[in-house]
Amino acid sequence: MQASWLSYNVGRSIKGGKAQAADMKVAVLMGGQSGEHEVSLISGNSILEALQSQGFETIKVVISLDGVWTLEDGREVTILPKPSKGLWLMEENREIPVDLVFPVLHGPKGEDGTIQGLLELASIPYVGSGVLGSACGMDKAVMKALFRDAGLPTPKTILLEEIDEVYAETEIGYPCFVKPANLGSSVGITKAKDRGQLRTALEVAFQYDTRVVVEEAVKNPREIECSVLGNERLFVSIPGEIVPDDEFYTYDAKYHSEGSKLLIPAELSEDQVQTVQELAIKAFRAVGASGLARVDFLVEGDTGKVLLNEINTMPGFTAISMYPKLWEKTPEGYTYGKLVSELAALALERYKKRKALKITR
Repeated sequence: MQASWLSYNVGRSIKGGKAQAADMKVAVLMGGQSGEHEVSLISGNSILEALQSQGFETIKVVISLDGVWTLEDGREVTILPKPSKGLWLMEENREIPVDLVFPVLHGPKGEDGTIQGLLELASIPYVGSGVLGSACGMDKAVMKALFRDAGLPTPKTILLEEIDEVYAETEIGYPCFVKPANLGSSVGITKAKDRGQLRTALEVAFQYDTRVVVEEAVKNPREIECSVLGNERLFVSIPGEIVPDDEFYTYDAKYHSEGSKLLIPAELSEDQVQTVQELAIKAFRAVGASGLARVDFLVEGDTGKVLLNEINTMPGFTAISMYPKLWEKTPEGYTYGKLVSELAALALERYKKRKALKITR
């Protein structure tokens, strides 16, 4: 049974949104130097179109796999690590002023606090979590440690910095999941059912990161996701369920397969819905996130117990991505265009509050 949506209300507007759009120029960063480069391009182009539909002036910036930032016309730009007005146009040695940056970057060098640190130094408002929230939300080992410290139910996880299948087997057992600590979109993730598969899985994961987590597999899990929006005051969507056409929600199942299904709303009891929404808020707080996040859960098939899996501080924003689709289906929620307007307003709200902090005695 799907519960009525009563834990958190989203029927409100954050100071402006579309009303401010005519006066704002937004630089959308996409691509990046990670295994999620292609996904970022899809998300970034979707957000670019949505911002334009809401009246924002936009600048598209693609970061190549080798780290070069270019505009659509091929001119190279960057952001200087000092208080600035926006993008620095390399060839012409001048600035292109922007009011806001939307870093639609997934994975390392984009979602892990690195871009956020650059934007902080440049004193430019940006969408999403800050340096701390981004870094903690990206690193699965740190994330899980914060969840456990906050008393949140989550599967057992260990961290490895070298291949050690014997230790992993002893601590976690089978079946288990092996994941690069700092990647998303299921890149480099393998399910292992014996020592041979575990060894191979570790070899694959260590191709993507120097830190790898091994996690216990939940029995007969249902994959549930919930969207969070806000800064100090948080709002959550109705939960949705992913029914993958593979053994788990792999990269191909997310972005290439037509067999996987998104069920919105998820078929959960009222108690389960409330648990998911409350845990989503607590997970958001635990890592110090802001702006937006998608929180992922595993529900044990036999017991119905809800376990917190992970948080994604810059979730996929493609036309088929769960984060915007959940808000579209939530009563008094948001269309795609309104959602990006809200995120822009939240970014300015956060920037203004941080700008007012004292830096001298």
